[in-house]
Amino acid sequence: MTRPARASAAALTAVCLAGALAGCGSAGASDAETLTVYSAQHQSLVRTMLEGFTEETGIEVEFRDGNDAELANQIVQEGEASPADVFLTENSPSIAVLDREGLLAPLDRATLDQVGEQFRPSSGTWTGFAARSTVLVYDPTALAEDELPASITDLADPAWEGRIGIAAGGADFQAIVAAVLALQGEEATRAWLEGLERNAGVYQSNSAVMVAADEGEIDAGVMYHYYWYRDQAEGGLKGDDARLHFFGGQDAGAFLSVSGAGVLASSDQPEDAQRLVAWLTGREAQEQLAESTALEYAVGTGIASAEALPPLDGLGAPAVDPGSLDQDRVTELMQEVGLL
Repeated sequence: MTRPARASAAALTAVCLAGALAGCGSAGASDAETLTVYSAQHQSLVRTMLEGFTEETGIEVEFRDGNDAELANQIVQEGEASPADVFLTENSPSIAVLDREGLLAPLDRATLDQVGEQFRPSSGTWTGFAARSTVLVYDPTALAEDELPASITDLADPAWEGRIGIAAGGADFQAIVAAVLALQGEEATRAWLEGLERNAGVYQSNSAVMVAADEGEIDAGVMYHYYWYRDQAEGGLKGDDARLHFFGGQDAGAFLSVSGAGVLASSDQPEDAQRLVAWLTGREAQEQLAESTALEYAVGTGIASAEALPPLDGLGAPAVDPGSLDQDRVTELMQEVGLL
């Protein structure tokens, strides 16, 4: 999502995880191994999912927090000299960039088997550890249910001019564009983006899109599901009147974006790094995700997500190899049509 970087990419900040992630400053901590994790996922979610990791393994964790593209570019620039042991993304296109650059190590088979095939690339070099569904947030006073678009590509129709909103500069929306590209090809994607450039108002964030739909500024907007569900859990302060439309039917608008986790091939602690990714995809961390206020989907095999969410297996998401999402081409296409 588009938001200010939570820490400078130039400064590595050690974070002592609270509670069960004990050990920072404790007796014997100086003898513990320390992993450096570059993380673009929400700080609170990652820390929640890693509760217990240090206590269980004795491995300390230092974080460098930033956004997807910022951290991926940093790792590419650092190359084999990168201090990163593990890379965690909010959306998968940035970790796919590292995969194509040959900067990731193959993950242990047992780790991959903890997650369904649809949540990890065919390369086996990284895996998803959380997921979010694309949705249309809409103003029910402006759109009746029978007026909702059947497909996300319908939003390019001239009938939607001036009626929709997107956060074009954010990693979330760009991941959705990457899914359209993977599913429908470049010609159809370009035509869709050209329609959006004409039809859509561009907002700074997904939350801003939701507020605009809630307040009747737009009829509908594209975002991920969890913004609305979190807001509802907090009393509907931003989106109490807005509603969600799930496209379903294997439409590109039902795309499930995954947060990725991978081990850097240059890590000097590969076994410990593998253990951290295994932890994130394991039962304890996945249950922590499901029980948290993040309201993103758990992807661990056999782990149910939060009860407030529609069941993951009922969303009708299209089959997309998350490793096939081409961030570079998406950026080029969006620049060519004037959305960036």
